[in-house]
Amino acid sequence: MENTVLTAIKQVFLIGIGGIGMSALARYFHHKGMRVYGYDKTETSLTRQLTSEGINVFYSDNIDLIAPPFVEDREGSLVIYTPAVPKDLDLVAFFQRLGYRLYKRSEILGKISESHFTIAVAGTHGKTTTSSMIAHILTSSGRPCSAFLGGIAANYNTNLLLADSDLFVVEADEFDRSFLTLHPNIAVVTATDPDHLDIYGDSEHMLESFRLFVNQVAKDGKRIIKEGLHLPTDIRYAVEKRADVYATNIQIRNKCFYFDYLGYNKSIFDIKLGIAGKHNIENAVAAITVAKLLGIDDEAISGSLASFKGVKRRFEYIVNREDQVYVDDYAHHPEELRACLSAMKELYGDKEITCVFQPHLFTRTRDFVDEFAEVLGLADVLLLMDIYPAREQPIEGVNSDWLLSKVQLTHKYKQSASDVLAYIKRERPPVLLTVGAGDIDLLVNPIKEVLTNV
Repeated sequence: MENTVLTAIKQVFLIGIGGIGMSALARYFHHKGMRVYGYDKTETSLTRQLTSEGINVFYSDNIDLIAPPFVEDREGSLVIYTPAVPKDLDLVAFFQRLGYRLYKRSEILGKISESHFTIAVAGTHGKTTTSSMIAHILTSSGRPCSAFLGGIAANYNTNLLLADSDLFVVEADEFDRSFLTLHPNIAVVTATDPDHLDIYGDSEHMLESFRLFVNQVAKDGKRIIKEGLHLPTDIRYAVEKRADVYATNIQIRNKCFYFDYLGYNKSIFDIKLGIAGKHNIENAVAAITVAKLLGIDDEAISGSLASFKGVKRRFEYIVNREDQVYVDDYAHHPEELRACLSAMKELYGDKEITCVFQPHLFTRTRDFVDEFAEVLGLADVLLLMDIYPAREQPIEGVNSDWLLSKVQLTHKYKQSASDVLAYIKRERPPVLLTVGAGDIDLLVNPIKEVLTNV
């Protein structure tokens, strides 16, 4: 499939359209004037938004709903799927019977990026915020870019930026080795902590995929790699320790983070970051380095980072009052949880911190149960929900009760969604954090209502 074929496409069907990456593709093709259809199992705020934009979304695995256009015009049709959907869907079988080749989301993204100067950000955590920071610095500095992001950028309220520009920013997803479809001009790798071991088998196979990814960078390109990662690199970055580029003099003033950026030709002092956490300063160091490679001046970089509002569900303030703080975060890996809880303690360590956590995947819980238990012990009060299964079947003995038994806390409780709401209504915790990648986000608005109904 060549890029010329993409221009001949008249209609697109996306299986799993409600996923954050798939929805960005849906918006891209809709913007290009194509008829866009898609299926997802459940209706969400994101799929409702797609519908309001004129995209056709179905929630029933029923071929009769979509058959005629794709039977009548196979040559002008494209079918894209995400590996996160079940392989036994009737829709999948229907398109296969018609002789369609089903393309992964990552394959299409790779084709779209081929003709652009591509900045790809990979990593087991940090990639969504870092890619969004890069896109924001470029856009707000007068260097517009197109960007496919793995979250909703709060500055733009979308996961897709489109511009008449050669610059292309993309989040490079390691799940299912998807990022190997990309051949970027600049690559950033934020982390290679073991994850997706249900796909890779072990951490060494996952690391080998990252090595393949950075070796696909263009010959005259740059590889910007976090210090300590065992990958080929051109520029190493770090926080509070020397590297080619690094952050130092980190301060918290009026609940805001400030830092100095050192290295890569010249320093930038007293940068204010619009979002919280040392882990986000680390992300900012990578983003600054990309911006400097592209010739963005220091004043524009500093102004962009101060105005950066972050990404929905990445340390997102839902309630932020003197007497009440509520933060929501997508963290679902032990190191992401550690970064999130550490930031909460840095900012609000003088108050009791209540953490509501929903584990994501039975395999991830099994593989990292001790790490999860250790990190969750950083909270003062833990409300632990059942494991969100996503694409998996239960594993005997792997459950939230098992995880809870390993957490070294006095105040720890197994809770359902209704239990969580009742607890919050009764106790009104002064500092609250909800974390997880499952359907815990459905609690955000009900919790907000409870906390703001004084």
